Amino acid sequence: MKLPDFFAAAPRIIVRDALADLLGAAEGGVFEYGYADAVKLAGHSCPTVASAYLLTVHALRALYPQEMPERGGIRVEFARPLDEGTTGVVAGIVTLLTGAAQDGGFKGIGGRHVRRGLERFGCEVPLQIRYTRLDTGTAVDAASDLSGVPADPAMPALLQLCIAGRADPEQRRRFAALWQQRVRTVLIEFADDPRVFRIVPATA
Repeated sequence: MKLPDFFAAAPRIIVRDALADLLGAAEGGVFEYGYADAVKLAGHSCPTVASAYLLTVHALRALYPQEMPERGGIRVEFARPLDEGTTGVVAGIVTLLTGAAQDGGFKGIGGRHVRRGLERFGCEVPLQIRYTRLDTGTAVDAASDLSGVPADPAMPALLQLCIAGRADPEQRRRFAALWQQRVRTVLIEFADDPRVFRIVPATA
């Protein structure tokens, strides 16, 4: 498996999952996630997947500034409905890192480790997503804005050629390279830019 080199340079996060610990899936229930994990889940690498990954990493670090984030211990509320725009794609990445699941998620063992219903959609939250710790009630509101992340002007025309099946091999390679270059810009150059990734303490 050959992935772009910059995937490995993107921020990573280590979390603890009590369910994984209980069932022996990982020593101490500790998992480490990187951007490649999000790509393998989504089946592609794009600015939406990159921004969902980084936004959730930032939110978890804000919620757990002095300790390891608890995967499975977080409720996530989305402003948009599940079937609107890219909400479903974003929600999948959020599930990967937080353990929060939709109505079909894990129902728990003995009333504990419940994951289903921890992702909610069409909620009245001020930004795009609210992440809330179940143990303390501490929450952050989060949003990403990629409008300021530059894209090569040749991309739209190349994309249309690829979609129409008229792109030659070199044009396909060039489009893919330019596409991933923008993803790299999001993940590496703008990873800590507050204009792109906004995390604020939630108010009631």
